[in-house]
Amino acid sequence: MKKPNIIFYFSDQQRWDTMGCYGQKLEVTPNLDKLAGEGVRFDNAFTCQPVCGPARACIQTGLYATANGCWRNGIAPLAPDADTIAKYLSAGGYNTAYFGKWHLASGINSNYMTLAVPPELRGGYDYWMAADALEFTSHGYDGFVYDGNCEKVEFKGYRVDCINDFALDYLNNYNDENPFFMFISQLEPHHQNDHDCYEGPDGSKERFKDYEVPEDLKGKEGDWAENYPDYLGCCERLDYNVGKLFDVLKEKGLDENTVFIYTSDHGSHFKTRNSEYKRSCHDGCIHIPMIINGPGFEKGVVDDRLVSLIDIAPTILNCAGITPPENFHGKVLNDPEAEWRDCVFVQISESHIGRCIRTKQWKYSVKAEGSGWRESCADVYYEDYLYDLEADPHELNNLVSDSAYINIRAELAKRLSREMEKAGEKTPAILPVK
Repeated sequence: MKKPNIIFYFSDQQRWDTMGCYGQKLEVTPNLDKLAGEGVRFDNAFTCQPVCGPARACIQTGLYATANGCWRNGIAPLAPDADTIAKYLSAGGYNTAYFGKWHLASGINSNYMTLAVPPELRGGYDYWMAADALEFTSHGYDGFVYDGNCEKVEFKGYRVDCINDFALDYLNNYNDENPFFMFISQLEPHHQNDHDCYEGPDGSKERFKDYEVPEDLKGKEGDWAENYPDYLGCCERLDYNVGKLFDVLKEKGLDENTVFIYTSDHGSHFKTRNSEYKRSCHDGCIHIPMIINGPGFEKGVVDDRLVSLIDIAPTILNCAGITPPENFHGKVLNDPEAEWRDCVFVQISESHIGRCIRTKQWKYSVKAEGSGWRESCADVYYEDYLYDLEADPHELNNLVSDSAYINIRAELAKRLSREMEKAGEKTPAILPVK
């Protein structure tokens, strides 16, 4: 059988509960809900790094952020000689194409935030229509990206539509016998940086004004009250464009042999847990949507295993018939022989140097003293958060200082240390909260 085409559709800063298949009561994601119903919906999917660049580096390399060198935004570009999924897929006979936000070219000594990303910093992709920091080259409406010749390509209209249209142009003109891998990296529903608000399509505020407030946001300060309708508007427009993409796949007779993966780099807690939207251990920030539809995933299954963005790279390669490298940190999501984990591991940077594990019952997070800006890891961490997710699913009661949980904290500290060691980090000292 011919190798499947693979489309990875990536949103930015999207909470899992924005989608109907995860409980959203307004009609926001009918196309994605249908694809989830015909494929696999992962109910316990989490990011491995709740900030844009590092999460992307983990997907491109299959390695945790401290191992791939991109452990925070702007520290260093993804190394030109990094082994990436695009390079593995190209060697396996795939044509590869990238659209939208890259966020892996700029570092302390190189700034491509608004400039064209040079070919050597594109992760090995053949076709290119992207910007390193799409949030700095565009707004909700209008902006520009760069093509493979480093030429500026301006677009007019709602940003999600325009990025999707670039992908549709590629798809409509595709006539190669080899399979393709398309990475479509949208910015929405990420806030617009220079405006510090979410820019939904016109009419979003009225259309989604009757939303149900997520339980983890209720009664908390932050900016969710003024932003949530636009946030849902962004998500609805993503869904609309996924529908357009599948219309083209069906017209070309490609839908039956295309693996479609949809997920996000992290969620948003709307300034309720720290001074911005992410970079925390809380589920509003780390719990993400993840659905896969297509060959190997056509079961209408709800999968409740603890899965991570770190599993995306090996899964993509497996779908392409390529054996994932042994140094990859994740697991193949549709490998029935895989021994599954009992927790997900999260590295946190920029707000602080943090590490977290989440089991189905417990959330346990630690942090080092000082800033998370200049160092990737630390020798000593202090306990920061402990939540009993069965009793407190919305993380309202931090138990980290409660002496009744001292044995549970000790056990979780051991498990966290093991996860850090598996990621290539040195064994830490974990001390009680100060």
